[in-house]
Amino acid sequence: MKILFIGDVVGSMGREMVQEYLPKLKAKYKPQATILNGENAAGGRGITEKIYKEFLQCGVDAVTMGNHTWDKREIVDFIDDSKKLIRPANYPNLSRIPGEGITYIKINQQELAVINLHGRVFMADLEDPFRVGMELVEEARKRTPHIFIDFHAEVTSEKEAMGWYMDGKVSAIVGTHTHVQTNDHRILPGGTGYMSDAGMTGFYDGVLGMKKEAIIEKFLTQLPARFEVPETGRKKLNGCFIELNDTTGKAKSIIPIRIDEDTPFFD
Repeated sequence: MKILFIGDVVGSMGREMVQEYLPKLKAKYKPQATILNGENAAGGRGITEKIYKEFLQCGVDAVTMGNHTWDKREIVDFIDDSKKLIRPANYPNLSRIPGEGITYIKINQQELAVINLHGRVFMADLEDPFRVGMELVEEARKRTPHIFIDFHAEVTSEKEAMGWYMDGKVSAIVGTHTHVQTNDHRILPGGTGYMSDAGMTGFYDGVLGMKKEAIIEKFLTQLPARFEVPETGRKKLNGCFIELNDTTGKAKSIIPIRIDEDTPFFD
C-alpha cells in the first residue's frame, strides 16, 4: 500500500500548490491513498466546506485537522456529513463534539485507517492523546493492519514519544503543526514509519506561511501583531511518501517530499 501525505496546507497559495502538484505527485509515486492536513487551508485558520470539497475533487482521500479546527464556525454545520474530514480525536466530552477522529479509506479489498490526534504540550489541554490514540488503534486493528496517524503537536519530544509508544502497532505516524519539515524520517524497530513533522504547503518566503514583517516586529517589540497569509509570492509543498507491506501493514519506506524553487520537482 502506498500513501501520499501533504503537510499543513496554508491559505490560497497552499491550495494552489496542491492543485498544481498533486497530479504530478500521483503520476510519480502512484499512491493508493492521499491525505493532507487542511487546518490552515482557509486564510491560515480553519477550513470551509467549499475548500474541503475542492480537496476531494483534486483527488484527496482524507483531510486531517488540528488546533484551528473550529476557527471557521461553519465547520460545525458540515463536518458530520463529511466522512473524509476528521478532527483531533482527543477532545473532551466527545458526545458534544461534532465530527470524528478516525476514518477509513477503502483501497481495493483493503482499508487504511486514518487517525488525527492533538498534542498537549504548549497547546490546548485536551484528553490524553496517548490513551485515546491507543484506544482508537486497538479499535482499528480489528479491521485493518494499515493505520496512519497525523499527530498535530508542538514539541518534538511529545511527537517522538508517541512514535515509540505506537511502534509496531501502527503503520506510520507523521507530525504536523510546526510547519517546518524535519530531517528525521525513519522506520522504527517495530515497523512504524515515523517523521516528526511533514512540513508546510504554502508561502515560501515567510515565517510558517505568514508574512514575515509582522512576526519580526512582534519579536522585536513584544506588541500584538496581526499575522497575515499572503496571496502572491514563491510557494512550496512539503509532505512525505510512505510504502507499506500489504499483508502486515508495516512500513517499508518513508520518503520526505519537498518542492520549492530551491528544490525543484522532478517527475
